[in-house]
Amino acid sequence: MNANVQVALSGVIPALVAMWIVDRLDRKRPEPARTRRLVAFAGMLSVIPAIIIEGQLIEGVAHLIGPPYTYQGASFNAFVVAAAVEEACKIAVVYWIVWRKPELDERMDGIVYASRAGLGFALVENVGYLLNQTTLDGQLYVWVARALLAVPGHAMWTGMIGAMAARRRFDGKGLGLLGGYLLAVAFHGAYDLAVFAQAPLRVEGHAELASMMILIPIALTVLAFFVLRSMARTALRLDDAEAASAAVRAAVNAPPIVAPPAAPR
Repeated sequence: MNANVQVALSGVIPALVAMWIVDRLDRKRPEPARTRRLVAFAGMLSVIPAIIIEGQLIEGVAHLIGPPYTYQGASFNAFVVAAAVEEACKIAVVYWIVWRKPELDERMDGIVYASRAGLGFALVENVGYLLNQTTLDGQLYVWVARALLAVPGHAMWTGMIGAMAARRRFDGKGLGLLGGYLLAVAFHGAYDLAVFAQAPLRVEGHAELASMMILIPIALTVLAFFVLRSMARTALRLDDAEAASAAVRAAVNAPPIVAPPAAPR
């Protein structure tokens, strides 16, 4: 196995580390390991329908919008081909596997499972991007950049959908599934547009501005982190309060403990 393939296969590491971090957030009442693994695996498989749908959009619609080296083409590819399709495929995994199952019984579960689906997708996508690099230096750059930005981005974008859908399910509040999906597409699309728009900028001779566009994905990743952290803190606070209330009710309704009769002297 040559060095390029080894580096590409090591692209699974960022996603696995991120899964461990998400699991740590839910350590008080963790989800079944088997279900978590199943969602991650299905997230990996969701790359297949995403590629098919994206290919159909590129062949059937993208040429009507404009080539990728134009601003309109870059925008279409960023928000529709990539963000809208990929976020739909990832959150479909959660709905298909766990949304109607008893395992999803807390608000934080929406974040855990949605992030798992996103990370499964990111794991496969990451290895694919690394395999497409022709030089070791290119692989190392992509490895670091995606480990810090794109991989956690996939977890956080889809995690937002899970958070909003679960909040609406348990509390009747928040953006809900559709609103969370649109929020995720906005973050994901803006991230990708900052990358794709570099092509038309370079065509127009704005190479320095194109290079500076990397600052936008960095800023969006940091912002997404704080948004999802706020959602997770709210979910944990409400889940903890509900669990404490359930424990009190169980204690009040528990049958009294009857002491055994004293032994005769």
